[in-house]
Amino acid sequence: MQAGVVGNIDTNRAQMSALVGQSQSATGALQATQAGNQLLALQAQQLADLTAVVAANGRAQALQSAEQAAAAEQGREQRRRFLTPGTGYQPGNARMFPGSN
Repeated sequence: MQAGVVGNIDTNRAQMSALVGQSQSATGALQATQAGNQLLALQAQQLADLTAVVAANGRAQALQSAEQAAAAEQGREQRRRFLTPGTGYQPGNARMFPGSN
């Protein structure tokens, strides 16, 4: 859903710019409503920017949640490997230089 919202932002901005341009080129009685149209366009722009911020915040939270889940899973796997019974450490003779006695 967030990707769709973000994808629509540029389209909405372009449409808003076209509408404001048409409003500014109006003559006669339409000039009276030009200021109101521009205020509405500004509000719509602000809402679009707010939508972008909310969508970016949602993506950041999703990424953080995924990182936390991955870290928790890694911790569980490390604990499982640590607690799994096995042969453990077996001492042996270390040879520093092969071929010497």
